[in-house]
Amino acid sequence: MTNSNQPGGNHSTTRNYPDKPAKVYYFGTCLIDLFYPEAGLHGIQLLEREGIQVIFPEEQSCCGQPAYNSGYDKETRKVGAAQINCFSEDIPVVVPSASCASMLIDQYPPLFVGTYLENRANKLAARTFELTDFLVNVCKIKLKDKGEPIKVAYHNSCSAQRHLGVDHCSSELLDQLNNVALLKQERAHECCGFGGTFSVKSPKISNAMVQDKCDNLLNTNADMLLSGDCSCMMNITGAMEKREQEGGSKSMPAKHIATFLLERTS
Repeated sequence: MTNSNQPGGNHSTTRNYPDKPAKVYYFGTCLIDLFYPEAGLHGIQLLEREGIQVIFPEEQSCCGQPAYNSGYDKETRKVGAAQINCFSEDIPVVVPSASCASMLIDQYPPLFVGTYLENRANKLAARTFELTDFLVNVCKIKLKDKGEPIKVAYHNSCSAQRHLGVDHCSSELLDQLNNVALLKQERAHECCGFGGTFSVKSPKISNAMVQDKCDNLLNTNADMLLSGDCSCMMNITGAMEKREQEGGSKSMPAKHIATFLLERTS
């Protein structure tokens, strides 16, 4: 398996995809583990339904992104080294979050340059895939909608759009569902304002950004919000729920795309 892109490129158009493998690793992410475990489990079920054995190393933890974004490279290498050791077998690593997938793909290679893990970090990056990208381009999944008609809005994270270039994969999956209408939102490309530690360091700017995102999503009149990144989803739904509690507009239910796809096709 090879990857011809350089960090920061459009991975979905430049990388070479392998044939569908017999088994994969699954990197669950710490946020999904703590707040949205059902999204992680549903991603695993989608892969297993495609005939793929899913290996979940129990010793896995955070990808190191919070420390990395705060400038703690030494601490990030320690966390990253542990993840590299978790996924040592030469098989794909599937991640149900573009943000965390981007950390492994884009940031691990330069982070470990000149260290004993440089080669292994490069190889891990080459065999790591965001979930929707893997379903579309490796599994070539075919979906049959079994649900009632529904209108949805979708939020693609900055990592899905700008780092990995896999934002089109979600619409390709949803387009296979006959009873699902994917509604367009204004300024869909804009950040929700979370940005991990950014929301803590710059709360006023972050809040202004998420309020704009909430307005644009609610204006679609969609029945549900979908996303491939639970961090963004948590930020957006949290802002919507606070608005509703304060007497504002009604919040919109939300699901990770893995949950939505599994429910619609089971």
